[in-house]
Amino acid sequence: MRRFFATPESFSDGHVTLGLEETRHLRDVLRLRSGDSISVFDGKGKEYLCLVAEIGKKTSVCSIVEPISPLSPESPLRLTLAAAILKGDKFDLVIQKAVELGISRLVPLQTIRSEARIKDGSKRLERWRRIALEATKQSGRATLMEILEPKTVNEILSLSTSDRTFLFSERNGGPISAITSGDTLTAIVGPEGGWDDSELDAAASAKIPIVRLGGRILRAETAAIAVSAILQNLFGDLN
Repeated sequence: MRRFFATPESFSDGHVTLGLEETRHLRDVLRLRSGDSISVFDGKGKEYLCLVAEIGKKTSVCSIVEPISPLSPESPLRLTLAAAILKGDKFDLVIQKAVELGISRLVPLQTIRSEARIKDGSKRLERWRRIALEATKQSGRATLMEILEPKTVNEILSLSTSDRTFLFSERNGGPISAITSGDTLTAIVGPEGGWDDSELDAAASAKIPIVRLGGRILRAETAAIAVSAILQNLFGDLN
């Protein structure tokens, strides 16, 4: 069944109104008609079986038939992934896979050795959120992954709690078995060039444990995806 997104405010009196982009997709790409069945999720975990009622130029109205369960339930682990911003489409891949793996929140990181630099933050953030929305539709989740504005390493460390936050490094780290179970975790993953010594020192000063993935040296995008999958396997629902 085709899936569409509408904000919680768009649901009212047994109907839901789809916005411009969703209407264009419904009308021009999928060529759906009045009476066709679709599902609509609100980004907060709720999803509904609906019937297309009216298709306009800018909006469409659908009648709500009944609540339904999302194809992909949310993980019991609320996992925040703070990942270094990467060049080209590598960070797009991290966003897509983070959604698929059930990440709750993504924090783009600006690190000392990051090759990517943010020029137009608002446009880049909007694009990342569009990518996350499309991945949400495809993966069957009904909850949108939150994407924060880019932060520095010091900023994410100041927001973190030392007993539930872990920085993953290619060096100077302990085993992943040091991570204990819990319903919230933050994983910090670095850039292509690895962490600068000052960033590792800052983590140590904040009493943030540093963890290694065995003896493997991974590309930055691979590390972000692997860490997400491992933590969901250990403490979430990927098992």
